[in-house]
Amino acid sequence: MTGRIPHLSSPGAFTVRKRDGNTARSRLGLVIRAILFDLDETLFDHRRAVAHAATRWTDSVCPGHELLLEAPALWLDLEDKHVPAWQAGECSFAEQRRRRLREFCRRLGLPQPADPDAAFAAFLTHYESAWAAFPDVHETLAALADLDEPPALGVLTNGAPDQQEAKLSRLGLLDRMEVVLTPDALGAFKPDAECYRKAAAKLGLAPEEVLMVGDNLVLDAAAPAQAGMTGVWLDRYRAEPCPRSPSITRITTLRELPGVLDALNSPRPWPWTPGATTGTTAGATAGGTIGAAAFAADLRMAGRGELALVPVS
Repeated sequence: MTGRIPHLSSPGAFTVRKRDGNTARSRLGLVIRAILFDLDETLFDHRRAVAHAATRWTDSVCPGHELLLEAPALWLDLEDKHVPAWQAGECSFAEQRRRRLREFCRRLGLPQPADPDAAFAAFLTHYESAWAAFPDVHETLAALADLDEPPALGVLTNGAPDQQEAKLSRLGLLDRMEVVLTPDALGAFKPDAECYRKAAAKLGLAPEEVLMVGDNLVLDAAAPAQAGMTGVWLDRYRAEPCPRSPSITRITTLRELPGVLDALNSPRPWPWTPGATTGTTAGATAGGTIGAAAFAADLRMAGRGELALVPVS
């Protein structure tokens, strides 16, 4: 597939192509027709790019700053603090960037920029120069494409559409994706259940026909599972614990994903215990199968920050 992939910011931007022949079966005996990936920290190495940009930009403002090595972690913390204000409609995307930069400078004792937008543009130059996919991305997408009945692939991200699509293009991933779905297109952010339902609808599918894969336990696994999808938590940094639910599978590299699909395609009785049949792939999920009430409790714990989570992307 070639050409620009729509991020669906306007109605009719994408004509659905359903895959009637796909037979990768979910744990409930349904058919997985599509996989939606998160972008930052799932396909795109955001932490690496931030580390490069935060240190280079800080050093350009104050060479040899004594807190230079702390700059990347602070920048990531400030993303988590200020991005939600944009997501809640409290400020513009540009304004949350200004707020982030001002607090970053204040916390490090750097002079406040006279023109925050120009200063942030300089930061972005460093950030974009370090854009890279994780090493397991291209080979995994190629393996999925080589399946006898490959699923449709897409991206579901909370990021701004222009930047996220630019990342995919630079990484050579845009042409592999049938859709790039953003809050602009869906009118909702992860983990709102409507985000996942509308994403499935944009594909012309039911949520049960979609596999969601990402690095954030709540946004990319637990919440989509509650909305009807199958969630795959990509735990690259091996955080613990994972909600014990048959609707969530934990993997530590995307290379395990074809094995997850193969496991989903294998008929098995319900309820299904992941560790009993899929070895290191789904077997890494803690605890196997439990009831819906316990899973709901796990999800509430994750939402309160009582489970170890990776940064929101």
